[in-house]
Amino acid sequence: MHSLLFIILLLLSHTIVGQDTSSVSLEQREKMLKQAEANLTIGLDDHDDSPRNNKGVRVLFYNAENLFFPEDDSTKRDDDFTKNGLKRWTYYRYQQKLNNLYKVMMAVGGWEPPAIVGFCELEHQKVLEDLINKTPLKKFGYKVVHEESPDRRGIDVGFIYRPSKFKYIEHEAIRVHFPFDKTLRTRDVLHVRGQVLGRDTLSVFVNHWPSRWGGQAKSEPKRVYVASLVRQRIDELYKTNPNLKVVVMGDMNDHSDNKSLVETLKAKGELEAVQKGDLYNYMHALGKKWQLGSHKYQGHWGTLDHMIVSEPLLRETRKNYLKASASGAHIFAARFLLEEDVKYLGLQPYRTYAGPKFIGGFSDHLPIYIDLMYVQKED
Repeated sequence: MHSLLFIILLLLSHTIVGQDTSSVSLEQREKMLKQAEANLTIGLDDHDDSPRNNKGVRVLFYNAENLFFPEDDSTKRDDDFTKNGLKRWTYYRYQQKLNNLYKVMMAVGGWEPPAIVGFCELEHQKVLEDLINKTPLKKFGYKVVHEESPDRRGIDVGFIYRPSKFKYIEHEAIRVHFPFDKTLRTRDVLHVRGQVLGRDTLSVFVNHWPSRWGGQAKSEPKRVYVASLVRQRIDELYKTNPNLKVVVMGDMNDHSDNKSLVETLKAKGELEAVQKGDLYNYMHALGKKWQLGSHKYQGHWGTLDHMIVSEPLLRETRKNYLKASASGAHIFAARFLLEEDVKYLGLQPYRTYAGPKFIGGFSDHLPIYIDLMYVQKED
């Protein structure tokens, strides 16, 4: 699969981290870039873009990197993302960003766009409404699920779905009130329930946990607390349905071996260690074993974005059952989502802004996805 070939791309970046890249000649730099591009292109040949039809659904998560509407909202800290603000965020640039997100969704989906999509770093519901109505996504009939959160930056998580694939039942916003600091505000966790292809009920939790601002250790209690709320809600649901099928996805701002994910959320990184009631984090193997990442920071790739499933999605539950695809989760690393990393070499996500400078890219994160497929149990 393309993720395995992407290893070579990342190794090219890892080999020069911490070195003085000024000593690398232009010829060497160009050679490394061409090699990275060649390996990436070969790997993408294995991206499964075949139609899923009624056999299953593709689930996508994407950090949209500051998808703001270009008008000032007095209730949010969005001044930078207005036409006269620091970012010079115009309607033209906004529409370009929407078109970029559409392009990503279609590329990830292949013959059909994903049935379920979770986003983070959205200003409000309108930006999602514009995404599904003011781009060619309109023809697929997506619907929006969103709740306004109290985050001080003014960014939320959101959810869109195709009603022909996912029948909405209900949703809730899990509000976060930190007991150790009443002044802190962060994003809600969005929990959406629906039926997949008219059969199994699926619970999806869309997350964007507090950042590492101030340092990993200092900020960790905030992420641990949010993880505890998600785990508590899942345990409550398990009491009424021990075969509950759950997907927990999002930008957790933690790696797969951090306390919030391993100890609090109880997301195991080794498939053979998963027991009844546990969760399984597909990103652990990609991040730790294969050294892959969805985000690059100071020359190092990491997996802050996670795709996690409940144990019932890993086993047989009845004759015709919904199961996470054997191919696992994927980091979608298409070449158009990457640019040359001039400072650390190799490639990096092609983002919308580099500081205050508009460069017109997609996001500072790569999208991740998983397929949930129906399997016919043999008699």
